[in-house]
Amino acid sequence: MSRELSTFGSRLLDRRDFLNYSATGLGSLALATLLSEDKLLAGGAAPIRPTLRPEAPLAARPPHFAAKANRVLMIFCSGAVSHVDTFDYKPELVRRDGQAMPEAPITFQGEQGNLAQPRWRFRPRGRCGKMVSELLPHLAELADEMCFIHSMTARSNTHGPAENQMSTGFTLDGFPSAGAWVSYALGSECSDLPAFVAMPDPRGVPQVGPNNWGSGFLPAVFQGTAFSAQRPIPHLARPGAIGNDAERAGRDFLRLLNEQHLARHPGDTELSARIASYELAGRLQTAASAVADLSSEPAALLDRYGANDANRIKSGFARNCILARRLVERGVRFVQLFNGSYAMGEGVGNWDGHRTIVADYNRHGPILDQPCAALLRDLKDRGLLNETLVVWVTEFGRMPTFQRGAQGRDHNPHGFTVWLAGAGVKKGFSYGATDEFGHRAADDRCTVYDLHATILYLLGLQHERLSFYHNGIERRLTDVHGRVIEDILS
Repeated sequence: MSRELSTFGSRLLDRRDFLNYSATGLGSLALATLLSEDKLLAGGAAPIRPTLRPEAPLAARPPHFAAKANRVLMIFCSGAVSHVDTFDYKPELVRRDGQAMPEAPITFQGEQGNLAQPRWRFRPRGRCGKMVSELLPHLAELADEMCFIHSMTARSNTHGPAENQMSTGFTLDGFPSAGAWVSYALGSECSDLPAFVAMPDPRGVPQVGPNNWGSGFLPAVFQGTAFSAQRPIPHLARPGAIGNDAERAGRDFLRLLNEQHLARHPGDTELSARIASYELAGRLQTAASAVADLSSEPAALLDRYGANDANRIKSGFARNCILARRLVERGVRFVQLFNGSYAMGEGVGNWDGHRTIVADYNRHGPILDQPCAALLRDLKDRGLLNETLVVWVTEFGRMPTFQRGAQGRDHNPHGFTVWLAGAGVKKGFSYGATDEFGHRAADDRCTVYDLHATILYLLGLQHERLSFYHNGIERRLTDVHGRVIEDILS
């Protein structure tokens, strides 16, 4: 290497120096890896890896400490919901409507116009007096159940990477989703349904699709199973000529063959996991079709959710919400429910309101509002909200300005709102704040890492110690970041 091409500090780096420093660096990396494997590195607690039974990888496992929640229901609004038009009331934005923003923000899709007040009126709701807009009147009635985080931030202003981060903790593809991490850590509470179910919107999948519920480098058994009320697993009942005794004998014989095959291959964890997966699939054929059959639900409850609405997208989402409750009721550990899809294009099938936010949101608001509010009420009425953590998220927020030449808002990862409800979180409570216009997180700034750390904590898991060794690195959902947001805990 020539002296003209490389320097080190204040002097030039010659070939001999380069080789010396390279050898030292590689040796240091090797030593750090060995020390890490032997748990001898300072500065961090040893990982806690769940003990997986090869023949039953989804068997229930204890948390690290006493949990406040047994399961999670994540409601993901794809497309980036505008916080300043829904849950984050900014009087100054109303007062300065039509004026230029003091700073010239760098945004995703070009030049910004002037400040634009919310297009739906805000008013106080519930005993807590929370200001919520009239876009979501049914959810607004439940403000006393919600714990708002108004200072959330994301690492990307692009839908795909930000959607990845909200579901997996990373903007890149290939990392396990939060639901997969939870399944890996805790297993399942039910033997005939998956530990993790994802339900795409009736309009189609979100932008990064199965990345949202994938298992990444975790064993495949922990990935989410995608189905919905519109596309349930068919009921594969046995032929009428085969009785219960004959079916039981057949299953017992198949189990015996599998056990003998496994005995001939001791220690083959992939084989034992595959057998366990096939057995679950067999049970799932009947259990999933039964849980997705909503014919037993009372007519009044179907109407409460909007499951018979003339809008087929709304009725389809409502049926997904009922299915979500039924899955939670049966012990599914993590349910991911999507509202919005990219299959129908920007603003039409999702919350990406760049050009005509009023027309777009007047279409999307009713689809989300009544079914989602009915789901929360239903969980509460059945006592399920006491042990279920509900998390409402979107990948980022939107600007307090309208885009120049348009009637919509651009992407804004610098400050937006998510909310939680149910087990372990305060009710009717708001945490953090954006600035006077709703542009940037100003008080108690939070990250997606913090949100994930808090979800794991409420499930009784230490986010810094739940890890999986992959490619020489102890990987975790929160990477090397994250803190539990203690102020929102009840």
